[in-house]
Amino acid sequence: MSKYNFDNVINRFQTDSIRWDKYDPTVIPLWVADMDFLSPPCVLNAMKNRVEHGIFGYTHEPNDFKENIASYLKKHYCWEVETEWIVIIPSVVSALYSIGINCTKSASHIITPQPIYHHLRLAAEQSGRSFNEAQVETIKNRQILSTKSLNKVINNNSELLYFCNPHNPGGTVYKKDELIQIVDFCNKNNLFICSDEIHAGMVLNGHKHIPIASISKAAADRTVTLMSLNKTFNFPGAGLGWMICKNPSLREMASNRIGSLIPHPEIFGYVATNAAIRDGEDWRLALLDYLNQNRKLLIERINQIPGLKIYDIEASYLGWISCEGIPVKDPHQLFLNHGVALQPGYMFNQPDHVRINIATPHSILNEALDRIEKAIKSI
Repeated sequence: MSKYNFDNVINRFQTDSIRWDKYDPTVIPLWVADMDFLSPPCVLNAMKNRVEHGIFGYTHEPNDFKENIASYLKKHYCWEVETEWIVIIPSVVSALYSIGINCTKSASHIITPQPIYHHLRLAAEQSGRSFNEAQVETIKNRQILSTKSLNKVINNNSELLYFCNPHNPGGTVYKKDELIQIVDFCNKNNLFICSDEIHAGMVLNGHKHIPIASISKAAADRTVTLMSLNKTFNFPGAGLGWMICKNPSLREMASNRIGSLIPHPEIFGYVATNAAIRDGEDWRLALLDYLNQNRKLLIERINQIPGLKIYDIEASYLGWISCEGIPVKDPHQLFLNHGVALQPGYMFNQPDHVRINIATPHSILNEALDRIEKAIKSI
């Protein structure tokens, strides 16, 4: 039995939570990607100690911060990273947008997978560059971006590929051979890669995360990797992130305007991240065990509901559910009418799908699944 009580139901209403304050209290909100669990004790204690100091002046990056990140990457992903490759950022999302502008020319073309976390698509769209979406393929119930799909949208002006591993919303953890194929494609077509790897710390069911930049020297030279511990240790409202780029010229372009238009992180992001790196591993492993239980529960329940299909969840706490088998144009609204708020598929350009967040106590997830089942029976 875990010493951490993930079964504890914590009231998050009226805590200025985007996820919990949007809907009526009778609705179970399983849409936004944060967790209903207390952050690790090491993080809470570190932040409490910093609060008790009582002075929150302008701050700088802790002296050992990048060394701690580099050690963490080596320990967990066998990835040797020099500290000079690391640039601290306030969030992964802010970097997604800035890279779309900073690392491409005005006439450039950008490629994003489809479906994909909506901020990757919006970053391409709002960059002012032309862009196309490469449809992911479903292979053995895994959603994979293939070179076949990429070849359908590549053109002479293509300069940047937005990539997401583990994949959001599909939950895929890319295998080494799959990553090699993408790297080879980008080498052949001279594409930079912006890889969102924020869910790397939540790989489930025996899978292994491999940073795409670690595949080869060629991959490292053309990739900006975006990472954070905000999601893994549940402090997205008080966190930070980092970009990793070996290529000096690409790194300089990618980090342009950090500290001006893009602010430096605030003090609690440094405090929480350092604490998680130093002392959070025991909690993380317990979390993964609990998420694996919820993953199993979700897959079993959804597979018993006619008309619904769930893709394999290899990482994170997000499940991607196909509703193509039910005669409803807006499944998100159907489920909302029955008291469950899921992330609507139209956010990912697939309105016949929904995304569910399973980072919640078993009791809440079971009740939500009961409501989903009743919604389907009501059709």
